[in-house]
Order: sequence, then structure tokens, then C-alpha cells
Amino acid sequence: MLRHARFCSRRGLLLVLAAMAAGLGGSRQAAAARPVRVLVWDEQQPAQKQAYDNFLGNQIAEHLTGVPGLAVRSVRLDDPDQGLSPDALDNCDVLVWWGHVRHRDIKPERAKQIVDRIKRGQLSMVVLHSGHWSVPFVEAMSQRAQDDALAGLSAEDRAGARLETTPGPTEAPHYDSPLTPETQYRKPIGGPVVVKVRLPGCCFPAYRADGKPSTLRVLLPDHPIAAGLPHEFTNQQDEMYDEPFHVPQPDAVVLEERWAGGEWFRSGSVWNVGRGKIFYFRPGHETFPVYKSPLMLKVVENAVRWLGTEQAAGK
Repeated sequence: MLRHARFCSRRGLLLVLAAMAAGLGGSRQAAAARPVRVLVWDEQQPAQKQAYDNFLGNQIAEHLTGVPGLAVRSVRLDDPDQGLSPDALDNCDVLVWWGHVRHRDIKPERAKQIVDRIKRGQLSMVVLHSGHWSVPFVEAMSQRAQDDALAGLSAEDRAGARLETTPGPTEAPHYDSPLTPETQYRKPIGGPVVVKVRLPGCCFPAYRADGKPSTLRVLLPDHPIAAGLPHEFTNQQDEMYDEPFHVPQPDAVVLEERWAGGEWFRSGSVWNVGRGKIFYFRPGHETFPVYKSPLMLKVVENAVRWLGTEQAAGK
């Protein structure tokens, strides 16, 4: 009887484990089958009317709505809860963000809610053009800078380290300005390691809204964001940004951009932030019809699809 009881117990345990595995597999299949939920957030400033009859964000959302496997909503800064209610964020896999002159209107607690979800792997973000100075992007880059600083320590030193941060620059830097983020380590005798981080300014030394063309070049042709893109293609009319971009080192630079004047920029970069991801795509000044270009829209489409797929897979 005892031997039979042990057999039944083991058999029951195996059945429970099999059921759990089946349930987990079913959950993953359900997540994979569900459309990627996309929230396109747009400041919707009046200057966009020079290039878009129905605003830049709506132009992008209209394109994404026609892409199979995506469920898309378009919101704006002047919507209730700034378009960023907890319910809206909880029902979003990928947040696409465009903003420019009203960054500081975003409440800090809303930016923190966004970045907390990214860190937990519940949300990914596509940041466009002047969104480099948006509150969520700056918060996410500051978090990544701190993570990078602590990662430079041994496990033993990291466990007791004291992290001290100072704000990054709030104006565009000069070419010879010290790069941010900047990290210093100090270990007093008998004390914990002190890690001092000057946070990233998330800007660059030069920009020019003259509408001159640029050339985008694919650096990582096998990356999903580059799917279906030619090796080189033209951004016909846009603002110029020039390196160095004061951000943490990206995990992947998919695209770079160059201008006839010699300027260049890492124009398609990916960062891991906690368990989530952020993709920054540089093109998209509001007075030029950048997002009427099929290739520019293709980059955003690829990024949204890839980020949503990675998130569903828990990567």
C-alpha cells in the first residue's frame, strides 16, 4: 500500500506539473495571439498643421491601424489625464511618443508610472524626434545611467554601494562639454563604495531646422527594426541633430543618419531599461512631412511590432 501511495503521489505531482506547464504554454499562446496594443501619444501643437492636416500623431496612428496584429489608439496631451490614465497605460503594450514645446506640462508622477511599467516589462516605448527631452525619456535614461553605474561594480561592492546623483544639464551642451552621464567611483577606507552619477542631459550640441535632406543608413540589417528597409534611404526634409548625444550607451544602434554638412547622429537606438525596452527614432520635426514617408512609417511599424513581440515573450 505504501509503495502504491508513493506512486499515486508522484503521478499526481506529474499531472499537476503538466497542467501548470500547459497553462503557462496556453497563456503564452494567448499573449502571442492577442494584438499588440499601441497607444500613440502626441502633444498636438498647432505648428504641426504646416505638414499634417490631422496632426502628426494621428498620421502615425492611421498608418498603424492598417497593420495586421496591432490595436491602435491615438491620444493627446489635452485629453483627460493627459491621455495617460492608469487604465490607458495598463491596456498598452507599446507607447509611441511625440512632444516638443510642452514637455514640462507632463506631470512627473505620470512619467514615473510610465518608466515603472517599462522597468517591470509591462510596457515598451518608441520615442520620436524632440521626445529626447520628454519627461518619460529623461527619467528612463536617468534610470539606465544609474543601472550602468552600479553594473560596473563587483557583486560584493554593489550590495553595499551608496549611489549619489546630480542632475544633468538642462540646456543644449557645447561640443566640448563633458559627456553625460558621467560616473565616478570612490571607496573610502573601511566604508562602502560611493557611486556619483551626473545624470544624462538627453540633448546634443547642434540642431538646425532648415529642412535639408539627410541619409539614413542601416547598421544592423538583421535587426527586426530594419526589416524591409533598404541599406540607405533619404529623409527628404527635416531638422538636423548633431552628435554627441548625451545619453547612456545604447544596447543597439540600428540606424545612423548623416547630412551633407558633415553632421551625423545615432538615429535609431535601443536601450534596455530594467525588463523593458525603449527605441529612439530621431526624424520627425513637426513642420516637415516626415511621417508621410512610407519608409519612416515602416521604421515605426517595425519597432512597434518588435517591441510588442519581445514583451509578450518576456524578453
